[in-house]
Amino acid sequence: WQADPPDLWFTYHIYYKAPDWIGPAVCRTLGIPYVIGEASYAPKRAAGPWAAGHAAAGAAIRDADMILSPTRLDMNCIAGLLHNKNRNVFFPPFLDHAPFARARDDRGRSRAACAHDYDLDPDVPWLLTVAMMRDDAKRESYAVVARLLEHLRDTDYRYLIVGDGPAADDVKRMLSPWQDRIRFAGSVAPEALPTIYAAGDIYVWPAVDEAFGMAFLEAQAAGLPVIAGNERGVPDVTLDGTTALLAPPQDDKALAMMVRRLLADGALRATMSRAAADFVARERSLDGAAQRLGGLLRPLLGGRTS
Repeated sequence: WQADPPDLWFTYHIYYKAPDWIGPAVCRTLGIPYVIGEASYAPKRAAGPWAAGHAAAGAAIRDADMILSPTRLDMNCIAGLLHNKNRNVFFPPFLDHAPFARARDDRGRSRAACAHDYDLDPDVPWLLTVAMMRDDAKRESYAVVARLLEHLRDTDYRYLIVGDGPAADDVKRMLSPWQDRIRFAGSVAPEALPTIYAAGDIYVWPAVDEAFGMAFLEAQAAGLPVIAGNERGVPDVTLDGTTALLAPPQDDKALAMMVRRLLADGALRATMSRAAADFVARERSLDGAAQRLGGLLRPLLGGRTS
């Protein structure tokens, strides 16, 4: 590599459990730019069993010519390490929206398929959640869901939940009072998700301690308005008031009021649905992200174009 070095070194997701021991040294030796995608820095790890990884992560962050941060929270956590604040760039999450857009364009078929597969009434609005059932913050989010459903006893809806995991039995127990309205799809193949998203009406997830949540982008790409807790990176993957309604963290009453509002207002749902699909296609698509990334990396290449 010394005779013909790469143009740039890119490392993804540095933090105390996964520092980059190699990249900074290689970049210093070869004189090439060093870029990190998603970096986290937790001062509470400066002592204890993760101290070495914490120190190495901090050193790599300080050495980086550019850090692409998917949330503003990530930007804040590393800001103190950087002398040049311009190296800390907001680069929001993105996805290949095409499969979700195609499913949305054929929403009638998607809804009919899900109505058949999950025994759902197509004439009643559907809530949707796609989330693992782990015994951590995911379980806490499902606990908030159980409380918010208490406030919707007098409303008419069906609720499809996609996901599985070690806390599945506990989640189903918490939601058992509404078992006549809820359908559990369990774990499904990734290629089946666009159809499921497109069939729904409202995406609901409290997002307790959620880093940002790719499911929010998937839901919006398929045209679902989002109702979520305003936690951590959620505001960076939604547009509050336009594609989503965000409640204070873990506020089940506020979340329930937002669900009730959208269930009652089909015109608002339709407006937010269009805005959600447009937002992802315009700002969070794979092509758009590629263009932004190219524009950011090009100045670091010093005339190299390979």
